[in-house]
This record gives sequence, structure tokens and C-alpha cells, in this order.
Amino acid sequence: MKKRSPIPFQLDRNEAVPLYLQISRRLSDAVCAGYYKVNEALPSERTLAETLAVSRATARNALEHLLSVGMIHRVRGSGNYIAPIQMPLSRLSGFSEDLTKRGYQPSSRWLSRILAEPRVDEQMTLGLSPGAKVARLERIRMHDAVAVSYEMSVVPARYIPNPLEIESSMYQYLAIGGNRPVRALQHFKAVNASADVAEKLGVAPQQALFFIRRVGFLQSGAAVELTSSYCLSEYFDFVAEMTRDGEPDIAPNGEDNE
Repeated sequence: MKKRSPIPFQLDRNEAVPLYLQISRRLSDAVCAGYYKVNEALPSERTLAETLAVSRATARNALEHLLSVGMIHRVRGSGNYIAPIQMPLSRLSGFSEDLTKRGYQPSSRWLSRILAEPRVDEQMTLGLSPGAKVARLERIRMHDAVAVSYEMSVVPARYIPNPLEIESSMYQYLAIGGNRPVRALQHFKAVNASADVAEKLGVAPQQALFFIRRVGFLQSGAAVELTSSYCLSEYFDFVAEMTRDGEPDIAPNGEDNE
């Protein structure tokens, strides 16, 4: 079996782009094409420099650029690894938006886009009146053609009267109508994949997944979405920034610092 080359590209010395940006861009393209996988180590600074005939400083700058945009993470003494998709918990954003910012190509494989009667729990969560309908959106979310999550969104039909009009980003569609959520409550827990979810994601039954339930709200306080997602844990890294406000500092002697 032929051994895979650690670097699947060459540089164009005639291109009017700094070499470190060429390396960064082509490594990014290789990640997006699936040549390097999540949590796989990238070629070292030394390997890049020797194989591409550039200086160590040029190779280092290329890796630093990928680090700055969040495409890789560094393990001290080990190397640079392809980073999972970081989902910041302090900022409300969509799947497509997060991946596009990182240079990936997000996509969806739609399973269902219909208008339907809400279930009792959906009716209560979304504050729907009797007889109101919902848009029910069911899809597989893709990260560069790899299935990474199974998602079900329920939105009052007054905000999405024709679900088939949504091509990729639900949030973008809602924003056009002035109905994008401005805040959300999210609940996370670890679950094992049911047979149905496992089949949809192409994984083994009982595989560990992240389950996320999100309720999004408009500025008025009205609930606009109820979304449930089953995410492959190896592709996601949830990040939360925490601060401690409103409490007095305690001096070593137990007295308040003022």
C-alpha cells in the first residue's frame, strides 16, 4: 500500500502571495477536502520547511495563522492538531456561520421540511395558540461532506410559512424577515445514540453523542425556535467563558477588601 504524502501540495513561487499564506491556505484546503482529519497532527514546522523548501520562520508563520483562526490547536511538546468545531456558548450563532468563519464548507442534507401540527411539548415551549402550525425541519448537518450532527428544528409557521424556501441557514432565513433570535437557552447532556439516530449519522448504536436542546427568543421575548441536535462528540468543542462579578474580594484575614 502506497504511503500517503504528509504534504499534498507544492508552492507557486510566481504567485504574488506571501509563502506563509500560500502554505496556510493550502493546508486549510487540504483540511476542508478531508486529507487531514479532526484531531490528526499536521506536518511539523520542520517537515513543512524541508519538504516545501522554505525557512522555518515561514513554516512557523503559516502554522501560527491557522492557530489564530482556530483551525488547529497546539499541544505543547507534541505538535499541531486539527481542531474540532468550537461552539462558543456565550454567543448565539448558527452552525453555518461558525463553520464558514473557520474556513470550512458547511452544508445540510435535508430529511424533511414540512408544516405540521405541533406536539404538546412544542406547543407549550413555543407558546402557541390552539390550531397554530409549525415548520418542522429535520436534517443532517455536514462539515465538508462529513455528517457531524442530526438536527430537528421546530419554528412557528408564522415565521417560516414555506419551509422549502430554506436552502441552508435557517438563521439567515429568519434574519431576512426580521425574526432571527437574539438570545437562547441551551441544555446539554451526554446520550447514547438510539438505533434511529445512529442510522441517520452512520455510526454504531449506543455511540456517545452530545445532545443539545435550544430555545431561541426574539427581542420581544417570544419563542421563535425549538431545536434539538445530536452531535458527534469528536467534531465539537464547546467553549464557555465565565466571570465572577458582584462579589466582594476577601482579604487573607477574612476581611473585605475595599
